[in-house]
Amino acid sequence: MAGPLSGVRIVDVSEVISGPLATMILADQGADIVKIEPPRYGEESRQLANYREGMAGLYANCNHGKRSIGVNLKNERGLQLALELIKGADVFVQNWRPGAAERLGLGEDALRVVNPDIIYASITGYGDDGPYADRRGYDPIFQCLTGYVAAQTNPQIPVPDLVRNAVVDKATSYSLAQGITAALFARERGAGGQHVKVAMLDAGLAFFWPDGMLRHTLMGEGIDHYVVPGERYQLMSTADGQLVVWAGTAEQMRASLLVVGEDELASSPGQRGKPMLEEKNQLARAEAVNAGFGKLSTEEAYRLCIEHELPAAPVLTQADVFVDPQIVHNGAVIEAEHPIYGRYRRAAPSAKFSSSTFESTLPPALYGEQSDEILEELGYSETARAALRAEDVVS
Repeated sequence: MAGPLSGVRIVDVSEVISGPLATMILADQGADIVKIEPPRYGEESRQLANYREGMAGLYANCNHGKRSIGVNLKNERGLQLALELIKGADVFVQNWRPGAAERLGLGEDALRVVNPDIIYASITGYGDDGPYADRRGYDPIFQCLTGYVAAQTNPQIPVPDLVRNAVVDKATSYSLAQGITAALFARERGAGGQHVKVAMLDAGLAFFWPDGMLRHTLMGEGIDHYVVPGERYQLMSTADGQLVVWAGTAEQMRASLLVVGEDELASSPGQRGKPMLEEKNQLARAEAVNAGFGKLSTEEAYRLCIEHELPAAPVLTQADVFVDPQIVHNGAVIEAEHPIYGRYRRAAPSAKFSSSTFESTLPPALYGEQSDEILEELGYSETARAALRAEDVVS
């Protein structure tokens, strides 16, 4: 069965992660994504690390299910070709800096001339205007500006640190994908085409906010601050390694004491009800638990946590992830073979639909792999396609 977005066509000119991952999410849900790439070498992430036989890892991870055509948008004929594709599309996606689309002739006003009902989706770093609007924006910069770095502080080594992956880029991707589907839904109800805008700065802050800004949500006096979730994001040292333990409820806090054999302390009045939140009782519990875990092996501590229904997990390496029993059971990683760039893995789409069954999408395309196919759909003959290549309009 086709995906829930079957029949939706998206023209995507975005690059690297924020835009491409958003459109890949939509491709996995059935949308037809026509990816317009720059001439000669394609989009930027094709040139980055982890490269084999014409495919880079980062490009692959953000571009499954899309068809690729290389178009020189700075060539007037290339621009007209892009507008032909956009004329028959439902959505256009770009993540250029403010003003770049307008300079190329692909701003919202220009597109509405050829397709009045198109959903125009754009990503900026900081927003369309404002004091930072003209700056280049990258994930670590946004992490600094939205609280992530300050929150990544281990009390034992009180130095702020980065989340060492592109968390704000990916938050932006999911924000944009959801915004696009909402705009398509609104259009079905008669709202017409509209512009969906996501600033990475805004998306990063919104993603961090629910738990990251707990201490700054309620304003004014009379606020009781107990334990903040971020303070529980700590690795528990064992005799031979580390384990992550989450004791978020009173029952789980007592379970942490039972795991380390502190049954008497677990049943004491200070470890029940509101007294559990008093500083002296929190300190007593923390000291007992830390000392107890330090005497247990990681394997033994993990077994005891599971027995006492205390949420816990070993620290898996990336290689360990692929053999974790639950990840294997869920089919969360897909492996496949491509005739040119070889064997590869991808994460399975996390959203599952009861009726619109997931069908494995196309592997990430080689640069310009579907150029002829896409041009033929527009009515270009073999001779016309050859002429476009001779004029460096299409790759």
